[in-house]
Amino acid sequence: MTNTKHYRTIWISDVHLGTRGCKAELLLDFLRHTESEMLYLVGDIVDGWQIKRSWYWVQSHNDVLQKLLRKARKGTRVIYIPGNHDEAMRPFSGLRFGGIEVKQRVMHHTADDKRLLVLHGDEFDAVTTQSRWLAALGDRAYHVALICNRWFNWVRRLMGRPYWSLSTYLKQRVKDAVGYVNGYATAIAAEARRLRVDGVVCRHIHKAEIRLMQDVLYANDGDWVESCTALVEHHDGRLEILDWTTLRQVDLMQECRVDPEPQESWEPQHVLGAIP
Repeated sequence: MTNTKHYRTIWISDVHLGTRGCKAELLLDFLRHTESEMLYLVGDIVDGWQIKRSWYWVQSHNDVLQKLLRKARKGTRVIYIPGNHDEAMRPFSGLRFGGIEVKQRVMHHTADDKRLLVLHGDEFDAVTTQSRWLAALGDRAYHVALICNRWFNWVRRLMGRPYWSLSTYLKQRVKDAVGYVNGYATAIAAEARRLRVDGVVCRHIHKAEIRLMQDVLYANDGDWVESCTALVEHHDGRLEILDWTTLRQVDLMQECRVDPEPQESWEPQHVLGAIP
């Protein structure tokens, strides 16, 4: 395929199909321009919580599912690890649907012989596991923040200013939220040490990053609601987080309508947390 980037492995998660905040068109663009031997769907692909409250489903959400199934049919090994928002799929662990494997967690072996535990990670979130009512309340508050974010950026656009994520700013500035994210990463890293693996790839927390936590590699692939990021493994084993909005120069204040046809060529110009 012309203008298609080939990777050994791709991780995406927190797509939240079934919500208005889902950037399905941008994800479709990413899937059209990338190929891989392995594709991990690390949870919260479909937002069952939101769908139960209010039905929202448009053609682009169907298109994402069809594209994932098509990749599986054409030879990509696709592994689906359900998260807390699509937990209804967890009882089907070990089964296949349209060539897509459903698993609770997976041990991934990189090209340079590293062992990475891949899981969604909500079991290490005390709020999700012990206070489901509080998790549901937080989920509603998050969706309200996304709605406010759209109106806020509509005003910024009228003023000639670029997109700015209000919800991300709040999460980064609130002391308790910062401590919560760091505590979550610490708990995940402790599980990796317990299993004596080299690192962990997870989601649940919407914060894309790659970092070493002492002797453990912690990788979070981001989401397709705000950051629109993916984690990729190159054929030599290097891990990299791709910021697709920057690579494709997409304005998130628009409807994320992107050219479905490959352009002449492109090379990554912006990468978050590349690990050699």
